[in-house]
Amino acid sequence: MDFFSFFKKKESEASKDVAKDRLKLVLVHDRVNCSSQVLEMLKIDIIKVISNYMEIDEEELDIQITQTQSEDNTGTVPVLYANIPIKSMRKVGQEH
Repeated sequence: MDFFSFFKKKESEASKDVAKDRLKLVLVHDRVNCSSQVLEMLKIDIIKVISNYMEIDEEELDIQITQTQSEDNTGTVPVLYANIPIKSMRKVGQEH
């Protein structure tokens, strides 16, 4: 067995999985009629609102639309996922 073929296989499998995940994300966005522009506007609005109450790490902010199983287990539903790292809380009335 070629030593390097072992690594190439894993790389191609990883690339395949990344491509598959990206395609799923595109399909989810299409199904909920959410363009990348709408998602970016949503992200900006969320940042504005949350910044009134806390200082956040905008570079590490991750907002996306994904799919999850419905509560009644009849299929999948779109879900807004937001991972927002908080640096510190603001005092009420404190300017940012």
